[in-house]
Amino acid sequence: MKAPFLVCTVLAAVAGHPLRAQADGQALYEENCRSCHGVAGKPTDRARREFKLRIPTFADPAFFAHRSQDSIVAVLTHGVGDGQDMRSFKNMLSHDEMVAVARYMRTLATPTPASP
Repeated sequence: MKAPFLVCTVLAAVAGHPLRAQADGQALYEENCRSCHGVAGKPTDRARREFKLRIPTFADPAFFAHRSQDSIVAVLTHGVGDGQDMRSFKNMLSHDEMVAVARYMRTLATPTPASP
């Protein structure tokens, strides 16, 4: 009786069913992005000194105003400035993981409600 359940579970995972584990965008961001872009989406002082370019602030909703999810994933995939300004993550993260990171990045620009 275990075989049908196992087959359904495997098929669901392959088909992208909700049983499939979702990538943790926050964990991936913290592992791959925070050293330059900061925990809360504000660039670190080290990154500003090291990369003498303007590093975007993800905590600013204006950053996302004219950027689609696909454009953020494209930057993660291809990098910026031929990889000189920001390296590509195509060999480190899957497409689904990049989508999860991009989705998480947007939450950094969402104001948190004030505590009573």
